[in-house]
Amino acid sequence: MSKSIPPADRDLFRAETEGIEPLRHDQVEPYRQRPRPRPRPRLADDDELLDTLSEAEVDTHEYLEFARPGIQKRLFSDLQRGDLEIGLELDLHGLTAELARETLWAFLRECHERRIRCARIIHGKGFGSGQPVLKRKVNYWLRLRRDVLAFCSATRRDGGTGALYVLLRNPNKARAERAGQR
Repeated sequence: MSKSIPPADRDLFRAETEGIEPLRHDQVEPYRQRPRPRPRPRLADDDELLDTLSEAEVDTHEYLEFARPGIQKRLFSDLQRGDLEIGLELDLHGLTAELARETLWAFLRECHERRIRCARIIHGKGFGSGQPVLKRKVNYWLRLRRDVLAFCSATRRDGGTGALYVLLRNPNKARAERAGQR
């Protein structure tokens, strides 16, 4: 393969660049300092919620599972098998829906403060009320939280379909990301 330029192309180039003088300078282009990135404001508890989902759009089946895009399959499999260490547990049995939501929000705040990666939430199976009200609500509420990466029904030894394993955002990564923005 020849790298030579055909004579016709060379003549065309010379004709087009006739009369042009090359720039002469021996200085390197000055360094331009990039502006510092603006840190994202710390979100308040209500700002942690995604507002793009309505409760009617969420189907609640016997076995629950949810994972945000980007969650590694192996990590989710470990969660489903109950192989991740449970840092905290919350039991919502017998609570009204409103009290259960407030309790869940406080629980997730505490998980964040205590740097918990995986938690168990017991919502019950709803046999007393005929339908699993808290199960349906918790399924919806957890999908709204940005700090919840994935959840699934627990194994039989940990409550089965009456409980959930919840995978929370890695607090070490969140701290490293915020430190990198400064």
